[in-house]
Amino acid sequence: MKNAKSFQEPRQPKLVDTTLRDGEQTAGVVFSIDEKLEIAGMLSKAGVYQIEAGVPAMKADEIEAIRAIVKANLKCSIMGWCRAVASDVEDAISCGLDAVCVSISSSDIHIKHKLQKTRKQVLDMLRRTINFAKSNGLYVSANAEDASRTDMHQLIEFAQVAKDAGADRLRFCDTVGILNPIQTYVRIKMLIDKIRLPVEIHAHNDFGMATANALAGFEAGAQFLSVTINGLGERAGNAALEEVVMALKYTTNYKVKFDTSLIKGLSDLVVKASGRDVGLNKPIVGKNIFFHEVGTQVKSVLTSPNTYEAFAPGEVGAQRQIIIGKHSGRSAVIIKFQEYGVTVDKEEASAIICEVKKKAAAVKRALFDKELMDIYYKAIKGKK
Repeated sequence: MKNAKSFQEPRQPKLVDTTLRDGEQTAGVVFSIDEKLEIAGMLSKAGVYQIEAGVPAMKADEIEAIRAIVKANLKCSIMGWCRAVASDVEDAISCGLDAVCVSISSSDIHIKHKLQKTRKQVLDMLRRTINFAKSNGLYVSANAEDASRTDMHQLIEFAQVAKDAGADRLRFCDTVGILNPIQTYVRIKMLIDKIRLPVEIHAHNDFGMATANALAGFEAGAQFLSVTINGLGERAGNAALEEVVMALKYTTNYKVKFDTSLIKGLSDLVVKASGRDVGLNKPIVGKNIFFHEVGTQVKSVLTSPNTYEAFAPGEVGAQRQIIIGKHSGRSAVIIKFQEYGVTVDKEEASAIICEVKKKAAAVKRALFDKELMDIYYKAIKGKK
């Protein structure tokens, strides 16, 4: 991989997808090699800048999967996650990767309780491992684990050591998702102003702010945005690729090069491979996003979609669906039956709605197509 562009050049958001590494670290999730290849291929086709393909030091199937992804000659950079030890980098080299993430904790709590080392030892490990990786021609992202709980003076020292050792960027990890967007903005901006090293924001979702924090980090100057499909990841997950992409497109003045029409396909693919479904009201890819039931909304959205849709369903590979239930109106019923190839007039629609409301209240949900047709035959056909 070529060295990072000059820090002075105009920024464009660069997506670093870690579904195959951090996403697979979700408790109980395991991807097969074929699934990893399919996910990586689709991510590359969609336009991510870099894929974090896994942890080479895990050996066995992990190395086999990473090598297969590298051999697929995708259009994006392929990165491996490494601890700050030379042997992990050697494993990454054996896979043919062009980039590595050299990771070590930066916070006092991690250094004391996880690593059981001194800060000097940590910085020495970071320096030596980055030197080794760079001497072997690799692009290096220095991963500051638990950066969000690290004293800023100590984090700046960590970043300076990484930069002096040759790191191409710093990954700022909000490992337990404790920051809010304002805090994220302030810390990322301070790091960039002090160190002048490209920064990646890696946000976790423990308090539901991962996507907002990713955007705040970008606004503060971070060029690289770490994401996972569906927000898959440890505990509450990571910043969701689909949310970050669409939020960048619609809430900022920056453009990200990404084929959004593949979003729903990517989401469905990861749902199937991970066995982890997304919630009905999950932003961007949840089923309810383009489901409409309320009578006034149905009529408006069919006349002028932007009245109740922030973007068109087809933009993310989804489809709009009219749902008939307790809150539906006569117009929605007429439109719904047109989907079945059945014409009902206003009087018939009123009769159907009366029965729909009774049924929906009894079953406590919207009605299925078969239930609607049963009502039609009983309320309309049966009386003719």
